[in-house]
Amino acid sequence: MPLFFTEMWERFSYYGMRALLVLYLVESVGYSDFAALEIYAIYTGLVYVTPIFGGYLADQYLGQNKSILIGAIVMMLGHLLMAFPDHLFLAMGLLIIGNGFFKPNISTLLGKFYKSNDTRRDSGFSFFYVGINLGAFMAPLVIGFVGETISWHLGFTLAAFGMLIGLIQFLFNQNTIISDDLTGETKRLNFNDWVQIISISAITIPFVLVIFKLNEFIKIYYLELLTLLFFFLILQYRTKIKKVTAFNDLKKVAYIFLLSIFVIFFWIGFEQAGGSLTLFAKNSVDRSVGHYEIPATLFQSINPLIIIFMGPLIANFWLRSDKSQTPLSTSKKMSLGIFLLGFGFLILSLIQNQVHIHFSWLILIYFLHTIGELCLSPIGLSMVSRVSPRKLASMMMGIWFLSSAAANYFAGKLPEFLHNLNIDLFIFLTLISFMAAIILFFMAPFLEKLIIEK
Repeated sequence: MPLFFTEMWERFSYYGMRALLVLYLVESVGYSDFAALEIYAIYTGLVYVTPIFGGYLADQYLGQNKSILIGAIVMMLGHLLMAFPDHLFLAMGLLIIGNGFFKPNISTLLGKFYKSNDTRRDSGFSFFYVGINLGAFMAPLVIGFVGETISWHLGFTLAAFGMLIGLIQFLFNQNTIISDDLTGETKRLNFNDWVQIISISAITIPFVLVIFKLNEFIKIYYLELLTLLFFFLILQYRTKIKKVTAFNDLKKVAYIFLLSIFVIFFWIGFEQAGGSLTLFAKNSVDRSVGHYEIPATLFQSINPLIIIFMGPLIANFWLRSDKSQTPLSTSKKMSLGIFLLGFGFLILSLIQNQVHIHFSWLILIYFLHTIGELCLSPIGLSMVSRVSPRKLASMMMGIWFLSSAAANYFAGKLPEFLHNLNIDLFIFLTLISFMAAIILFFMAPFLEKLIIEK
């Protein structure tokens, strides 16, 4: 439960900022739609790059507990600076780095609460996912509404307040977290630990200011940097990788890597929610209820609301399925998720040119995408923590998030790229989602053989 609420408040902050970002850049700062989507692409992409370094530092030096605290402090500072227009990009840099410390390590720490053969693991991660989405549900209703209708900067301040609550909650539950860690690796923090936490948190500010000098370089060579980061990750873990000589462990690494590739296709479509779908809701959807017009940011609460209600049901379904005579494999669960994403975009492709598009269609599309997410994301987190060789647990979580980094970047860049080619975005997403789902479904038997112990 402590990790449930810590993640809930962190996601409240993140999704509140995410709900506002594109609209804020377009309507307040004055960026074009495509320029705002490019910033969104780089921001959301880098949010998934930095967990590679956060996971590495946790594995080698800091441990999960201190890394989570550093991440929470830095993100709180980032959200607070978002309230000041002149510090927008410094704030985004702090959020990116803070997330790198926070995101991979809270999932890895949760994995330590379960033994490797515990059948409750998928169910536990699904309930954890409900916590994520409880925060994500509240964020657009509170932060999004205040930011879009009252003051953009007051909305960002509320995001900082949410992160502060999450930080306090995590600190007050240290005893429970230590006792629940079945590995016994989480220790009580001493004075030296706090000096280290505060020092690293403070260093991130000048570090981000230096990185600003490379801003244009990052925009141009983003994908090349992702490739270099992947090889950096391999080099940093080369000693531990050499120790993983068992053939079964090597197959598990290959299994995670292959599924990570398919996950890219899902997140490219799903992450349109904070970009193209938000602009679509703002510009093309009738959001009227009587004389009241629903703010576009509030539609981003649909996804987490559905997860809150459906998450426990699907978690229970997976628990029953996994104990049955014919359990559904991880690969097939994920292929189903990608298929449902494609089905949502198929509906969107058919209605997008109508003169009057009622907001109920948008709710249906979000519903299909959300059920698809429940078939893929919590299952993927659980799979990585369960399958990863013990010595490489955080590294493999970093690779898992690296696939999301590539996907988020493509999600933001794709609309302009397809527009220049005169290709419809939603039709394109429909086709690639269906193709990826079908290929993964038929590859599933081969993939599952990779993790069978011999």
